[in-house]
Amino acid sequence: MHAAESTPSEPSSPRAPASRPTLPSRRGRIVRVLLISLASLIVFAAIGILVWANVGVMQAEPGPLEKVSANPAVSLHETPDSFILSPTDGASGIGLVFIPGAKVNAEAYLYKLSGAVVESGLTVVVTKPILNLAFFDQRPLTTFTDAAPDIDSWFVGGHSLGGVRACQYAAQPDVSGLVLFASYCANDLADVGTRVLSLSGSNDLLSTPEKIMNAAHLLPTNTTFFPIDGANHARFGDYGLQSGDGVADLDSSVVRDVITAEIDSFVRNG
Repeated sequence: MHAAESTPSEPSSPRAPASRPTLPSRRGRIVRVLLISLASLIVFAAIGILVWANVGVMQAEPGPLEKVSANPAVSLHETPDSFILSPTDGASGIGLVFIPGAKVNAEAYLYKLSGAVVESGLTVVVTKPILNLAFFDQRPLTTFTDAAPDIDSWFVGGHSLGGVRACQYAAQPDVSGLVLFASYCANDLADVGTRVLSLSGSNDLLSTPEKIMNAAHLLPTNTTFFPIDGANHARFGDYGLQSGDGVADLDSSVVRDVITAEIDSFVRNG
């Protein structure tokens, strides 16, 4: 018998190697973790700033605020960006944009500034800083001056940190002068040529007289420095006591009278 001839089997085609799932590289994972961590830090920091800026805001005392509302010589108008004080009669065509101190409600300055409104015919625009902090508020000056279009000449001013922001506005050529309440500049205005009135308190332990004079070289040589003997930091507004401040020996109404007289002299002699 013949042995059955075996049929040669067809050669099998080579099998393709199994594909492995694509995994992100170690460097890519690290970058992704870092980006997520950074984004989380930014979110937490933003939340922290929002909470801090809105907690502990010093509110206006009701008594002085009621006096402003009851004064027939003063008109008070509120906008989303500011409070506007204007004389009901005898407007001078001169305006002052005033910036509050850090975490102090804008209404706390209305009574102290209303004396100049009556005495000088001044229109005063007290700003509402973003997050209650002037250094967060980078809106242009026109945000506030546009609220009083009939004004021919604008001064800028502020209390404490608000004064620091006002110094930045004062560098603009269309600003007639700068009024500082217990404050000093961080930018150099020595060669700008603007007029400056600097009011301070002898009992101020925040913007101390020493700090104000140490920064005097940043202001023009013809700056008027007027220390109010017995005033502290909080006496430039009406919001009660302030942490870290000195004790005032001078009644708030007297400080208001001094502020009124000094602003009146300053704007009239321009």
